[in-house]
Amino acid sequence: MRRALAGIALAVTSMVALSFLIPLALLVREQARNRATTAAEQRAAALSPVLALTTRRADVQQAVSELGSSDQLVVRLPDGSLVGTPHAPRDALERAVRRRETLTVDTTGGWVYLQPVVLQGDRVAVVEAFVPARDLTRGVAASWGVMALLALGLVGGSVLVADRLGARVVRSSRSLKSASLALGSGDLDVRVQPDGPPELQEAGAAFNTMADRVLDLLAVERELVADLSHRLRTPLTALYLEADRMGSTPHARRVAEAAGQLESELDAIIAAARTPLAPARPARAAAGAGGAKACDVAEVVAMRLDFWSVLATKQGRPCERSLTPRLVPVAFPEDDLAAIVDALIGNVFRHTPEGTAFAVRVERADSHVFLTVDDAGPGVADPGAALTRGVSVAGSTGLGLDIVARASRAADGELTITRAPMGGARVKVSFLLADTGGPAGGGGR
Repeated sequence: MRRALAGIALAVTSMVALSFLIPLALLVREQARNRATTAAEQRAAALSPVLALTTRRADVQQAVSELGSSDQLVVRLPDGSLVGTPHAPRDALERAVRRRETLTVDTTGGWVYLQPVVLQGDRVAVVEAFVPARDLTRGVAASWGVMALLALGLVGGSVLVADRLGARVVRSSRSLKSASLALGSGDLDVRVQPDGPPELQEAGAAFNTMADRVLDLLAVERELVADLSHRLRTPLTALYLEADRMGSTPHARRVAEAAGQLESELDAIIAAARTPLAPARPARAAAGAGGAKACDVAEVVAMRLDFWSVLATKQGRPCERSLTPRLVPVAFPEDDLAAIVDALIGNVFRHTPEGTAFAVRVERADSHVFLTVDDAGPGVADPGAALTRGVSVAGSTGLGLDIVARASRAADGELTITRAPMGGARVKVSFLLADTGGPAGGGGR
């Protein structure tokens, strides 16, 4: 922008300067010529009274000398003799004598003025006033130089002022751009100092207002999450009471264990919601790739399958498991990985009728580990909609698979939904293997 503004100022000022300087330069040259020719005409007119009184050569020569222009004044006497060295062409001189008319002639050496003087007896004398070429342009070059310097100063000054104005605008716009990028990256404390033209100042003030509003909305949202999570403690307490009423049966222990796990999850959600807002981190860092303790996928999946197998047995669901015996570590928190497994298996229980079989497999590739959950249910008619957050598919809120997909992307993997060989849905999640510093192939479990 600075370059554009400077270019515009240079072009406009140059055109304005040229539109004034060219006519002014021509006028200065014409004025210098008029000044020189007028002085020559005056000198020639001063000799006319002398010639009217006497045409003696000595007297005329003395009058020419007194005018101080013996090299620029020439007199052709009536008898044809000359006082001085003529500069006019002979034909022009004869024409002035014959026609008795005043003539001006431009020659290679300068400018010539011929003024005839009619004397008594119908005699004619001619006064020649000569102006050298250098006198016709005396002072013109200096005047043009001064005008050129003034023009350069005017153009340079306008370009400098435009550049300074452009620098102010650019500085303000760059500050606004940097603040916008910082806000987009998660720095919620960034603000700008409104500067520059009034429009950019208004934009800066609007940006600060927007940032404050975003911060307020996020705070309200986090408080709402914390409040909603806290409200779940009431039904959780009811679960504890129901488990106490059931006594010490295995079923009561499983209910108490599930309630305890739910309470831990609620405590974590409330703590996270009440934590002061901090700049957002990249997805991999948030997922634990930036230093979180690695966990073994097969081990976590086996643990969660043991939990779900009780309900599967009760509902008559055949469960097939195939877990790789090799280590499959991922840089992912164990609790988050367990939540992913619960979301995938829980979808089978929620969206397929009782007695529907399902299978869970964990496979290792060169750089990724694959977690696959198949079922023999009706399948997913629209996989794209199923992965859309907040879109209801078969009574689902759309949050479970969206959370799994985001977690997979955070671990440099992906989530896909296809048709399973069992006839229902196949949900396959990949995670990038963590570098544990051990051998490439890992060891047996």
